[in-house]
Amino acid sequence: MEEEVVVEREKKTIFIVDDEQHIVDILVYNLEKEGYNTLQANDGITAVDIALNQKPDLILLDIMLPKMDGLSVCKRIRHTLNVPILMLTAKDEEIDKILGLELGADDYVTKPFSVRELMARIKANLRKAEISSSDKKDGEKQDNSNKIVVGDLSLDLDKFEVRVKDEIVDLTLREFEVLKYLANQPGQVITREILLEKVWGYEYYGDIRTVDVTVRRIREKIEKDTSAPKILITKRGVGYYIAAK
Repeated sequence: MEEEVVVEREKKTIFIVDDEQHIVDILVYNLEKEGYNTLQANDGITAVDIALNQKPDLILLDIMLPKMDGLSVCKRIRHTLNVPILMLTAKDEEIDKILGLELGADDYVTKPFSVRELMARIKANLRKAEISSSDKKDGEKQDNSNKIVVGDLSLDLDKFEVRVKDEIVDLTLREFEVLKYLANQPGQVITREILLEKVWGYEYYGDIRTVDVTVRRIREKIEKDTSAPKILITKRGVGYYIAAK
């Protein structure tokens, strides 16, 4: 009996926010079959209330919602919670907004979606969140500051803090992870596919545009002139790298 209680406590809770009940039902069925607990809401205002009170481990959030749209919900939740948020959208061209720096969504899935693909994305995002949380706790135990410094760029891995010329830059967790991965290998070109696998955790599912948009958002914060970047450089047709100085 005791073992069953322990397993129940370790279950991750996925919060599904969608106004199409048949989609919610399909997701609840498949998520619970995979061993997750689920919460659900059909409108934006209810979604914010449940998210802030229940603090789920991951949120599946539709863009087109009654009472408050998904992008506004994402922005509200991000002020308080730092959990993975996957946007569900029928509008593929909305990727810029979905992954926008001001919103803080971690990923997006376009409708109609494959349940298998969505499950893979959920697992990958939960795994990365656990690793990041574990790294942060380990960092808090260390007395010495754990930093990566490349030219004007400085990353404090204990505080999850980025500075450019000693000015703090506000990045989302995902953007921090991208920058950290690149800064650990200054001068080395990293392909989009490698970044997708190492930072997002996708080997087979994923859109490299996610990487491009995230990199563009990072540049908007760390570069003086995004049209002529000096820190985060593009190797055309290959990938990205941090300029070694």
